[in-house]
Amino acid sequence: MRKITKAVFPVAGMGSRFLPATKASPKEMMPVVDKPLIQYAVEEAVAAGITDMVFITGRNKRAIEDHFDKAYEIESELEARGKHELLRLVQQTVPEHINCIYIRQAEPLGLGHAVLCAAPVVGDEPFAVLLADDLIDADPPALRQMVEAYERQECSLLGVQNVPPADTGAYGIVSTEPGPGGLQNITAIVEKPAPEKAPSNLAVIGRYVLTPRIFHHLRRVQAGAGGEIQLTDAIAALIAEETVLAFPFHGIRYDCGSKLGYLKATIAFGRKHPEVGKDFTEYLASLNVGGRA
Repeated sequence: MRKITKAVFPVAGMGSRFLPATKASPKEMMPVVDKPLIQYAVEEAVAAGITDMVFITGRNKRAIEDHFDKAYEIESELEARGKHELLRLVQQTVPEHINCIYIRQAEPLGLGHAVLCAAPVVGDEPFAVLLADDLIDADPPALRQMVEAYERQECSLLGVQNVPPADTGAYGIVSTEPGPGGLQNITAIVEKPAPEKAPSNLAVIGRYVLTPRIFHHLRRVQAGAGGEIQLTDAIAALIAEETVLAFPFHGIRYDCGSKLGYLKATIAFGRKHPEVGKDFTEYLASLNVGGRA
């Protein structure tokens, strides 16, 4: 069995839902309390044993590269001022044993195309895909749960959760049957079906563990609506050849691709933050927000 050591982060999207905030800054750099979304995703991958972080970038994404690079000026200034705790935080943005690899997606041709761009780096190894928009609060982290399941099952897994029937049009929706280890075999996957056409309300969330065979299907799949290559279509073809399991991860997922989901994440993570959590919770209570985010 090949260990999973590579994770792909598709970060070339425009982030149009958050304009004008994302006009000059990537949506993945939007902070939840004091860390950008992309850092939460990278930390989740590190916790799962990933050592190679593959970022599929596009225009105006230089801030992501800078964030995970060494910041000589800031570090020198913090050291000179004796701000050692802040210096430690800056230096540990990414651990020393982690490799950051950047690949430019020249055209915005969809999630499937972004994953395909990683093929020269991933090669013939299984790998993970994380969408930073989906911030998952879980212990152990969601991707670690999936990697451990992969080590038992040795097949592709898709992170899933139930969504309200009215929301199926925003997700890839799967149909399943009983599978190994208490999981479900995926028998079909449909991209963004209307509620009346959805085979279930089990939605694929932004966590994937995939075998390298997916690249074969991504090269063959035809562009769909908007000229985009859909990862869902390639997974549908993969299902005909290999076992693909639905993995209902344990944890709370925040859809930070929407304004409401982003605000919910900010409240939830703010309340548990070691520095400001207590005071923030008291402030929320004073507004009659209540005890739950």
